[in-house]
Amino acid sequence: MLSLYLNKTNALDLKKRKKKKKEKTVTVVSWSDFLSSATPRSLWKAKRFAFGRPPQRFPDLPGASDPAEVAETLLDHFFPSKPPPPPLLHLARYEDYTPLTSEEVSRALSKSSNTSAPGPDHIPYSVWKLVHRIKPSLLPSLLDPLLAHGFHPPSLKKALGIVLDKPGKPSYDSPSSFRVIVLLRTLSKILERVVASRLSAQAMICSLIHPLQCGSLPGRSTTDTALVLQHNVECFHRL
Repeated sequence: MLSLYLNKTNALDLKKRKKKKKEKTVTVVSWSDFLSSATPRSLWKAKRFAFGRPPQRFPDLPGASDPAEVAETLLDHFFPSKPPPPPLLHLARYEDYTPLTSEEVSRALSKSSNTSAPGPDHIPYSVWKLVHRIKPSLLPSLLDPLLAHGFHPPSLKKALGIVLDKPGKPSYDSPSSFRVIVLLRTLSKILERVVASRLSAQAMICSLIHPLQCGSLPGRSTTDTALVLQHNVECFHRL
């Protein structure tokens, strides 16, 4: 009886192993078929199957029990409080100031993407481009007094902060496990582009930039760098 029981048990175990092996073979074949016919959209589904869903990475900060406290903790970490600046008693207009032109605004807008996320006012660049095309004098009239007096109002410095987790962290109970993306008002970024363009041109006139510097300068590109390198190599071979 014991021998018959053991034979039946061994037979059942062998049958289970064969069934499990068959299921594994079918799974491998189905997985291969799925990958061979995968589309760009279904590849993300394959990634979830292979690696599983990512762990929850919502901030779990000590002493912060609700979203408002979490936001306050992250704000204190990324933007520590500073003493307020001294009050502005009087803003004098620069004597040698060059008025802002609509062409400068057009150049600043041409470098701005319509798909860029806007700031707290939710006004994208596409709106300012349409406004400038309909009435080219509007934006210069808004921004020119700020440039003429060298003033960047606090209202244009307000921004939206998007907090993103840093992948691969062992825990997310510290603000250092996150990073923040700051979304400024598009009007403020247009003003900053105009100022950057003027500073770049003035720096080139005053020889404050190395003559071989090509990055982030108007009228220069990697082609100029390649030509300079080719010239230096040819000069070296002539020695």
